[in-house]
Amino acid sequence: MDFVNKLDTDTFLSILSRLHDPSDLVRASGVSRSWRDFVIRYGLSKNLCFKLFHQLTCVDRVNEESSPASSTSLIDDTTKLLEREHRAFALLAKGCTSSPIRSCIADAISASSTDNFPEESIIKTLDERVKIGATPSYWSSSGQHKASVPETLLYKLKGDLCVVTEFSIHPFQAYFQPGSPIYSSHYVRFRLGHLDNKNSLEKNNYVWTYTSQQFAMAQENRLQNFKLPEPVVCVGGYMLIEFLGRVQTQETDGLYYICMAHVRVMGRSLGKSFRLVDPEDVSGKFGLKVVSYCDPKEMGEEEVGQRPSRQRRNLEQLLHFMRRHPV
Repeated sequence: MDFVNKLDTDTFLSILSRLHDPSDLVRASGVSRSWRDFVIRYGLSKNLCFKLFHQLTCVDRVNEESSPASSTSLIDDTTKLLEREHRAFALLAKGCTSSPIRSCIADAISASSTDNFPEESIIKTLDERVKIGATPSYWSSSGQHKASVPETLLYKLKGDLCVVTEFSIHPFQAYFQPGSPIYSSHYVRFRLGHLDNKNSLEKNNYVWTYTSQQFAMAQENRLQNFKLPEPVVCVGGYMLIEFLGRVQTQETDGLYYICMAHVRVMGRSLGKSFRLVDPEDVSGKFGLKVVSYCDPKEMGEEEVGQRPSRQRRNLEQLLHFMRRHPV
């Protein structure tokens, strides 16, 4: 006997809402047709996603690569919509919690300043090596008289949706300078977000939906790990690193610099399963497009989409550098 029929809606809803593991909710929906209908009708998979990762509340609709044929009644359309949302958000919840944790950076976009371009550009931070052959590999800011002047590095992540768990940064030690100084910063802070598609006249304008606490950096030549208090979903696929407070001057000019050898972001990329659809109205809510229902645990490490060529990236960064430093 199915005891669902013996319970009132609020009681059964309260019971199923206590499930915090996406797999448990999927199992519950497979108990019987009435359980599945209940889970779908009340959007429990969607609610669980929002409960686990509140950043996902900016997603309000689901699209699929192949749209289903139009139905003959409003009831049929509503049922199919609810079923589509259930499938999508059940997959999303599973991907956010159980897909493999890997490196999430797809590309380096721009730096707030660069001392010598392209030899010391942000591209260098994608390589784990501090030396490539006999050539040092690092990004360097321009020099500043004031230690309080901040710097930023902007990166594109692998996919529109990434669950970020940890950041790692390796300050650069200038072994070729007297005393081998290390050009770290006092603090580092991370922002996650998306392009501001509302303002089409303003290029490279971003909305940061998550800002981390300030983490203290050590002036040490090692990869320093900064673990977030809890995993965070980056909706939009962009990350900004802010370096706050300069600690090291260069002997030759007495100016403060910040230099980084390597930047790494660890988390779960959902780019192979989902893409975001730009907001259609003033609500600013994104659409969620499902591109694959493959098991997130089985996703390979191949990058999503085509990575721009090195020549194109260098050209884009050169243009960005020239806009900030007009002749």
